[in-house]
Amino acid sequence: MQNILVLNGPNLNLLGTRQPEVYGRTTLQMIEELCVSHGKSNGQTVTHFQSNHEGALIDAIHAARDAQDGIVLNAGAYTHTSVALMDAISSAAVPVVEVHLSNIHAREPFRHKSYIAPVAIGQICGFGATSYVLALDALAAHLRKEGAG
Repeated sequence: MQNILVLNGPNLNLLGTRQPEVYGRTTLQMIEELCVSHGKSNGQTVTHFQSNHEGALIDAIHAARDAQDGIVLNAGAYTHTSVALMDAISSAAVPVVEVHLSNIHAREPFRHKSYIAPVAIGQICGFGATSYVLALDALAAHLRKEGAG
């Protein structure tokens, strides 16, 4: 079994009501349930954590070092601003797939820069909640290739 942490950053607790024209009406709880269900079919045990605080996300990444085989990370707006998250990912040495519900490359120019992408094994964006499913599949394939699952 692969242990996967799905880590969500700021404002994602408001999914379903926050800018539904951009992010849809799917709630974070629905995404969590989808990830747990899909993870089981991939041989993954999926746990979740969401915080609006950068330090809490960094702590979760550090804790994942000894407890998780991979991380699915939607860092929200921190994607475009946080060198600290980038450094935490580099330090933890746990494979990360960056996800976004919307296509960040088709949005405002400031959203085109990701500090997460250079230290992630890949980035999936623009597929709504399915972005998380695709990320779980990508992690499963990566970990099988690396011999961790």
